[in-house]
Amino acid sequence: MKSKINCFISYSTPGVWEETLEELTSSKLVNRVYLFGPEQAGSQPEGCGFIKTDGRFSTDTIRKIADHSNGAAYTLVITRESKIRFGMLALERFVELASGTGAGMLYSDYFDMLEGKHFAHPVIDYQTGSLRDDFEFGPVLFFNSQTLMFATGAIRESLKFAGLYQLRLKMSQEGMPLRIPEYLYAVEPIDTRVSGKKMFDYVDPKNREVQVEMEKAATVHLKEIGGYLEPEFEAIRFDEGEFPVEASVIIPVLNREKTVADAIESVMLQECDFDFNLILVDNHSTDRTTVMVKELAEKYKRLIHVIPERHDLGIGGCWNVGIHHPLCGKFAVQLDSDDLYSDKDTLQQMVSAFYEQQCAMVVGAYQMTNFKLEEIPPGIVDHKEWTPDNGRNNALRINGLGAPRAFYTPVLRKINVPNVSYGEDYGVGLAISRSYQIGRIYNPVYLCRRWEDNSDASLSIEAQNKHNAYKDRLRSFELSARIKLNKESQ
Repeated sequence: MKSKINCFISYSTPGVWEETLEELTSSKLVNRVYLFGPEQAGSQPEGCGFIKTDGRFSTDTIRKIADHSNGAAYTLVITRESKIRFGMLALERFVELASGTGAGMLYSDYFDMLEGKHFAHPVIDYQTGSLRDDFEFGPVLFFNSQTLMFATGAIRESLKFAGLYQLRLKMSQEGMPLRIPEYLYAVEPIDTRVSGKKMFDYVDPKNREVQVEMEKAATVHLKEIGGYLEPEFEAIRFDEGEFPVEASVIIPVLNREKTVADAIESVMLQECDFDFNLILVDNHSTDRTTVMVKELAEKYKRLIHVIPERHDLGIGGCWNVGIHHPLCGKFAVQLDSDDLYSDKDTLQQMVSAFYEQQCAMVVGAYQMTNFKLEEIPPGIVDHKEWTPDNGRNNALRINGLGAPRAFYTPVLRKINVPNVSYGEDYGVGLAISRSYQIGRIYNPVYLCRRWEDNSDASLSIEAQNKHNAYKDRLRSFELSARIKLNKESQ
């Protein structure tokens, strides 16, 4: 193959890259290797150039990479400082598929190297809804240099942290990044935390400036592809139909004998100036959950114990059973079976927010705790990135809307909840935000307990991929609907 590659490596720690540099510089496919960073670390490795950057993947860094990619057909960028070992003929495979498909950006599955052993680390296919800024490509990105330079030249706003995110959004407008479902390299990972700890990185206060920039980049992208929604909402009226009570707390439950009684008691302690009830949808529990709920239903007349006839329901399906129940109130308020309301006025705050903010859905803030209700990192999760003007656009970038969630029941009955057990709340939230304002409560009104039986406490790579692919698909559905809505309104 005569095609040549210019390689770019973020370089700040001497000793990490020796083997990778030797492999790249000895390849006949490689034209030039560039190291980049705020300052040259150690002596200049033989055969490598150095590009001074700000040390981040800023727009300026991306432009310098694009400038130096000229002269080679392809550009390879290693995005994080880890030991990389390419597989047999891996560079040849990247070139072959880039040439044959015409794709502007490619990435592949890879191995994690831990204690000398290789562990499969598959990634997922990119789609139109893969808008979250933490999409997992792996640390090796492969570009068509001409496409890279064209996309970079089309970026107008300079950002300190979101340059790489800007680039792949811009490139996706011409063609989706192409995943190669083959293990083309191996990496010694730096971040070995379990999924339940990594998932909250974006709410770390020190990442706030980064999140603001990511929102800017995503908003520009949505405007360019016709998926942006102006802050104009359908008016909401709270006089649709008659309801037996003002609010119903909905708890889907399956085998939660350790926590369900606490959740129920949390509801029964609520003090409100309106009538409410609790609809607990028991999805055929096989432990002591059913017996415990029956006993508590005898004690609390507000507790409605429902066992569905169907056996094919996920959490979303259980929600649909609850909201379509004849005793469901005007507002349906979420409580997971292993969580608690933080105080006696949570339900009052949630319902009051509907009238005060004239919205079809309300999302509160929550505090992370362990099973003993002791605060754990990241502490309070308030999703302050949600703004009334741009929240529903930014919702397509982030991976969740927060908790607790509450809905105006007539609206939720029209949309319904996807019958799945992961992402169901996110999917319905996106659909509601397409037409209606979503209200927010930023003080913590909910305790989210982390323990070993949480569904996302420690997921395998395969399970994380399944969840992420589904949420990307929800975003793809919603993005298509918004583009269609905008075209019809022109």
